[in-house]
Amino acid sequence: MCATRFEDVNGFWQFENEVTRQSRYVRSVRAARFLDAVVATCPKRLSTIGAGTVFWRAQIGHRWTDDVAAGRRIPLPHPEARMKPWDDRAYEGRVNPKGIPCLYFATDREAAMSEVRPGIGSVVSVARFEAIRDLVVVDCSRFAQPFDGENAKIQSDDIENLVWSHIDYAFSRPVVRSDNTAGYAATQILAEVFKAEGYDGIIYKTAFSHDGHNVALFDLNCASFLDASLFRVREVQFMFEETP
Repeated sequence: MCATRFEDVNGFWQFENEVTRQSRYVRSVRAARFLDAVVATCPKRLSTIGAGTVFWRAQIGHRWTDDVAAGRRIPLPHPEARMKPWDDRAYEGRVNPKGIPCLYFATDREAAMSEVRPGIGSVVSVARFEAIRDLVVVDCSRFAQPFDGENAKIQSDDIENLVWSHIDYAFSRPVVRSDNTAGYAATQILAEVFKAEGYDGIIYKTAFSHDGHNVALFDLNCASFLDASLFRVREVQFMFEETP
């Protein structure tokens, strides 16, 4: 029998622990019930992105062209082909497993640039894309409760919203890539569940903007390239807090 609600406020963390440290491809009954509850509750979190909506996508680096008249080389943004992922290969990300690409966007330009983690002095190519059709996506940030990443026992009786808050946090938190960890396993599995349900993608918060969001779309051809420009990183600001 399929679960229609979450059994535990820590359901996502239990699921994440299982698929990253115990068993990823053959799941326990508890993990299967958790995914059933995700499917049952995600319709409340659907959003429609209208055709014509503009997104931002950034890549570190640029290309060169020769200015023959001036006798010098001029930097230009990466071309359209470079600003879109290949359709037959991909590094793994928080939404896509290795080899299966998706389109990662941000809803504002600064968030897009921050997501690629550029260093001071780096040159970043930033492109605008436009949705070519209406897109139905799962908005993980909808109804999310504040979550600081440390305290999973937020005071609330709404288990469903708390679990989805944890899901939203898991998608948005920065993860360091490593060959010997599986930090993206849980969110990749959730993304495949959303894709199998017929949704076009996912919206989740970005760690680099108070108002912006990240958007990951499964169809590489659902948005068209508009233009691109270059930016140089002038300053990077870090804030630190001591953890127990």
